[in-house]
Amino acid sequence: MATKKAEPTFEEALNQLEVIVRELEQGDIPLEQALGSFKEGIGLSQYCQKKLADAEEMLTKIMNEEGQEVVFQESESLNA
Repeated sequence: MATKKAEPTFEEALNQLEVIVRELEQGDIPLEQALGSFKEGIGLSQYCQKKLADAEEMLTKIMNEEGQEVVFQESESLNA
């Protein structure tokens, strides 16, 4: 039975993406390996984008003094 791999942290995924980008930029890897790395990089990029979107959503919601949820708009945070 196959075991499911643990999901990487944002930092681990970003570090792996940086390694892949460096490898691809050097251009000295075989085509098949480059295609596999590119595919993996796309997946890591999407994963990181989702993690960032989730974090942004979480951070824009806070509780005010009455215990009510307050959602700040970008324009409100720029005026502070």
